[in-house]
Amino acid sequence: MSTRSRQVVLLIVVIAVIAAGAGFFLRPKAPSTPSPKVAAPPPALEFVSQELFTTAPVTLQQTLSLTGALRAVDMASVKARVAADVREVLVREGEAVKSGQVVVKMDATEYLARVEQARGNLNAARAQLDIATKNRDNNRMLVEKGFISRNAFDTYASQYAAAEANVDAAKGALEVVNKSLNDTVIRAPISGLVAVRYVQPGEKVSADNKLLDLVNLRKMELEAAVPTSDIASVALHQRVILRIEGLAQQFDGKVVRVNPSTQAGSRSVVVYVQVDNPRGFLRSGMFAEAQLILSSRSGVLALPQNAVRKDGNGTYVFVIEGGRLVRKSVQTGMSGRVGNEFMTEISSGLEFGTQVVATDMGSLQPGALVRLSPAK
Repeated sequence: MSTRSRQVVLLIVVIAVIAAGAGFFLRPKAPSTPSPKVAAPPPALEFVSQELFTTAPVTLQQTLSLTGALRAVDMASVKARVAADVREVLVREGEAVKSGQVVVKMDATEYLARVEQARGNLNAARAQLDIATKNRDNNRMLVEKGFISRNAFDTYASQYAAAEANVDAAKGALEVVNKSLNDTVIRAPISGLVAVRYVQPGEKVSADNKLLDLVNLRKMELEAAVPTSDIASVALHQRVILRIEGLAQQFDGKVVRVNPSTQAGSRSVVVYVQVDNPRGFLRSGMFAEAQLILSSRSGVLALPQNAVRKDGNGTYVFVIEGGRLVRKSVQTGMSGRVGNEFMTEISSGLEFGTQVVATDMGSLQPGALVRLSPAK
């Protein structure tokens, strides 16, 4: 082939290549298929330990709330038994006294004089009785011998009977004034503490005038009103847990009496709860909040009330499984107290040892990653 022929063939090849390239670039492009969108994972939630509750067996108690003020079971008002001047008051508020201890002495001058007078009257009556006895005995002998009439003897017998009655009356009068003399010394009727002292030495008081108030704090009593709708649940000897204003510890008591009638106006029934107070921490007038235990069940799976939620699909809780938030449907049972906290029994749907979101944190998204904030 000649040189000219080779140049023509080469030119034809170049033109063919250029035409093929132009066709490729001028050909319409097929539309690209969009890549599927991947949903963003839910944000991780951070909890502190106080916001989670781990299920464990508890004792759940159904209770009835009571309130009221404490008072001493044994109280006594010491009153004057006779009218006299107060000579000594031997105790003050807060002092301990024993039953039979002398606490107040009255001026006994007038009563000593009355005792002497009554004793003299008794001696005079006895002397008259002696005379009447001799006259009766002497005239009995005379009437038996016929020296005097039966009517005359009956007169002497009547004089004897009157003298004997006068002796008995004088004895009674002496006993009365002796008692009045003894009543000038006032003794404590019970052991306890002096709560109030009403008189001072030198004051003149009348009979039945209040001198002291005594209280025995070893046994205290709470008087609480119970609505009539709840009184059927109350029974004697039921346990009551009391929390006293100003004291950290709790106290145990029991129902000892139930008033047989309702209170006017409120239509409630008064219940009396007795509390032992051997260490003397409790005082009359202290305000108490109490829980009367109606029923108790042990080994219960229960959750704080804020952990249990409801919607149109039923009752559920949020738990943590495998580091994620999971919604669990549950069945509930009785509600009551565990210590100071109100809780709800979970009868099915959970097992012991499960971590549950215990607080109401608004809308939570199942499947969210969960992490526990380190304790500070």
